[in-house]
Amino acid sequence: MTPEAYCEEKTRASGSSFYYAFVFLSPLKKRAMMALYAFCREVDDVADEIKDKDIAMKQIAFWQQEITAAFQGKAQHPVTQELMWSCQHFQFSEELFHEILDGMIMDISGKVIVKPSDLHLYCYRVAGVVGLLSIEVFGYQQRKSRDFATTLGEAMQLTNILRDVPEDVRINRIYLPQAVRAEYRVTDQDIKSGNMTPQLHALLKHYADQSEQLFMKAIETLPDEDRASLRPSIIMASIYYTHLQRLKKHHFDVWQHPVRLLPLHKLWIAWRCWRYEKKAERMGATGHSLPVRLLF
Repeated sequence: MTPEAYCEEKTRASGSSFYYAFVFLSPLKKRAMMALYAFCREVDDVADEIKDKDIAMKQIAFWQQEITAAFQGKAQHPVTQELMWSCQHFQFSEELFHEILDGMIMDISGKVIVKPSDLHLYCYRVAGVVGLLSIEVFGYQQRKSRDFATTLGEAMQLTNILRDVPEDVRINRIYLPQAVRAEYRVTDQDIKSGNMTPQLHALLKHYADQSEQLFMKAIETLPDEDRASLRPSIIMASIYYTHLQRLKKHHFDVWQHPVRLLPLHKLWIAWRCWRYEKKAERMGATGHSLPVRLLF
C-alpha cells in the first residue's frame, strides 16, 4: 500500500466529519488534507487507546522523531512520508505538528484541566493548530484568516467535548475545568454517573453557549477575500454546528441521547453548504452578497 493510499484509508475508516469537507477539494489539496488528518488520527489513537502511559509516551516520542525527520526529508512511516510530500506543496510549520503532540501529551499524562485557560490551551493544541495547518492547504490571503481558523477550532473542540463526555469519563478524562465545575456545584460523580442535575445542565449549557459564540465569532472574523478558498472550513463548521444544535435539542443529556450524525446527513450538509457558498461567490462577482451561514 502506498503512503497516499494508507492515509486515505485511515481517513475514510475514521468516519470523521472532516472527510466530508475534503470531497470538494482538488486532488492535490485533498491528498495533503488526508495526510494531515491521518497524522491526527494516528496520534489521537495513541492517546486514547494505549492504556500504559509509558508505552503511549514512547509512541509519542516516535512521532516527534518522525515529524522532525519529515521536515528533513527522511520520514519512514507512511503518514509522515505523505506529510513530507505535502511539505513540498504547502507551507506547513513543523512547530505546529509538535503542538499537536503536546496536546496528546496532556491527555496521556492525565493533566487535570483546572482553569478555563487550561482548556483554551488544550483546544488550541488539538484543534486550533489543525485549523492553522488546514488553511495552509485551502489557501488564504489575509492574516485574519488565522484568527478564524483558531477560533473555529476551539468552537468545534468544545462541541466535541460536550458530545463525548460519557466516552471521555470512561477513560478518566473530564475536560470541563475544575474551577468552573466548582462554581456550578457539579461533582465528578455527577458527570461519571450522568446525573443530569440542574447544576450539571447549567454547566453544559454554559459551554454550549460559549461554543455557539465562538462559531459566530469565527464567521464574523472570516475575511471576504478568503471566503471562497476557505469554503471547506465553512463546511466543517456547519457539520459541527449541527452537532451542537442536536446537543441543545436533547438538553445536553448525552448519556440518554448520544449525538451522532449519519454519513449521508453529513454529506447532505456538506453539499448544501458548498452549493450555498458557490451561489455567494457568483453573487459577489456581480456586486451583490450573501452572508456566511452555518447550514444544518
